[in-house]
Amino acid sequence: MFRRSTFLLRPLAMATGLASLVFAARTADAAIPPVGPVSSAIIGQGSYGTIKGRVVWEGDVPTPKVLVEEGKASKDPEVCGAKQPILSQELLIDPKTKGIAGALVYLSKPNGTNPEAVKALLSKNPKAVLDQKGCEFFPYIQGIYKDQPLEIKSSDSVNHNIRYTCFTNPSLNQMLGVGGHLEVKFEAERRPIMVACDIHPWMKAYVAVFDHPFYAVSGKDGSFEIHGVPAGAQNLVVWQEKVGWINPGKAKGAPVTVAAGEAVDAGEFKIEPSQIKNP
Repeated sequence: MFRRSTFLLRPLAMATGLASLVFAARTADAAIPPVGPVSSAIIGQGSYGTIKGRVVWEGDVPTPKVLVEEGKASKDPEVCGAKQPILSQELLIDPKTKGIAGALVYLSKPNGTNPEAVKALLSKNPKAVLDQKGCEFFPYIQGIYKDQPLEIKSSDSVNHNIRYTCFTNPSLNQMLGVGGHLEVKFEAERRPIMVACDIHPWMKAYVAVFDHPFYAVSGKDGSFEIHGVPAGAQNLVVWQEKVGWINPGKAKGAPVTVAAGEAVDAGEFKIEPSQIKNP
């Protein structure tokens, strides 16, 4: 079927308390991985190294945006936000560390390959999964390798539809009934693919498809690690939904030199309130 295919300022203590509670709930539910898809325990470092760093917030932590109030969804309120409000995951900031979760980090046009890293990735996760629970997508953002099929499914007792538009792969707009699922295989894409549900217009998620295994999603404290990177000159890209490219060099990436058997710290990639699009 397919080719391979805002916040209102409040007293700081109140805002910080709510942000802490919300952040803990969102990151636990979304299960955002703190490092790359393959750990250093699996990949021998021989001619390879590790890139690590953090994505951090500069400024006061904003109060999370409520997309759907508890029990007040415009569609299917008995399922959507029935037990808790649905909150925006566009900007997940840990109030304690000011780390930003859910930033996508990857190499732009890697210099070199690592077949063992690919083999380990596919052995550990033969396919990727995008689920719908309580009228939210989980995980909110993920990176996948082009040889990993993506299973899109619904754990909800209401209908959804799946819609996305791609540069390289065929676009899709398809109903997904109760208990439904479909499997899609992608070629690598230039940008993260936004997946949406038009029945419940607040629903969205991002899937980034790569033709290499050198990518990660930042964890709760904003940290990330990419293991098994070929030694030598590389270009690192850090992308966050509300900002776009955070790193110097934008889509081309910021230069990083990787040493065999060592971990290079790319430092902190900072986001300021003035950089946020449509707060």
